[in-house]
Amino acid sequence: MNLTQQRFYGFQNTPFLWNGFLSELEQFESSTELLSIREKVPNLTHDKSAIRLGNYVERLVSYALHQNCDIQILKENVQIISNKVTLGEIDCLLLHSNQPVHLEIAYKFYLYDSSVGSTFLEHWIGPNRRDSLVLKINKVKNKQFPLLYSKECESLLSELQLTIDDIQQKTYFKGQLYLPYGKEIEIELLNPDCVCGFYINTNLLQKFSDCKFHIPKKLDWLIEPHVDVDWLNFEQLQQQIEMFHQKESAPLCWLKQPNGEITKIFVVWWEIQTR
Repeated sequence: MNLTQQRFYGFQNTPFLWNGFLSELEQFESSTELLSIREKVPNLTHDKSAIRLGNYVERLVSYALHQNCDIQILKENVQIISNKVTLGEIDCLLLHSNQPVHLEIAYKFYLYDSSVGSTFLEHWIGPNRRDSLVLKINKVKNKQFPLLYSKECESLLSELQLTIDDIQQKTYFKGQLYLPYGKEIEIELLNPDCVCGFYINTNLLQKFSDCKFHIPKKLDWLIEPHVDVDWLNFEQLQQQIEMFHQKESAPLCWLKQPNGEITKIFVVWWEIQTR
């Protein structure tokens, strides 16, 4: 497989972060998930400038949805503007078996930190502690979904000949979950199949001094680990990690044990709570 196919394969094999409903958000599921990786996935990065992972995932979802003959995409990535101010963006409007659907797309990486918040969902934060699952859920519920009902959206719906009361609002929300090293966490509400690995900080890194490491580029965070990459030894990894941590950035790494087993981990810059 080429690099684009590897990314698509990893994205496609990532489970939905929850099944059915979570906090009033319903997942959109279709036979798109059965699309064969033998399909020729086109190059999805035509831009000369760097593309963000979130935007890249939107292109992967768009490509996958286009393969489903029961789905007709009407509009994608529509900026809703009022008085030259962008209110937000509608990720996708589509017909699924002639049913209008407003689809909001997300692919996230969350780490479990029991020191954050007081509920299970509040404990899931981004690797750099600048976002969280609850923040994203609230953004979809309180900003992205209500955008469809705004006055500024009326002309778009009229153009597409859609009636607001007929439109279902759903999410296409996939994600990877990471647990503190050595901790067993009972996964509630979320899909336990989304647990991909663990996270550590530099204090625990020495435990893996006999391992090899690979630090994939951000778009390659989607890829399922394999052996055909350039591996770093422990000393080389430490140098790379230091550069990331100087920017308060936690890289995703592939960790290859001496027995050949490969695990995905985050090496975070912040202190890990043990409670």
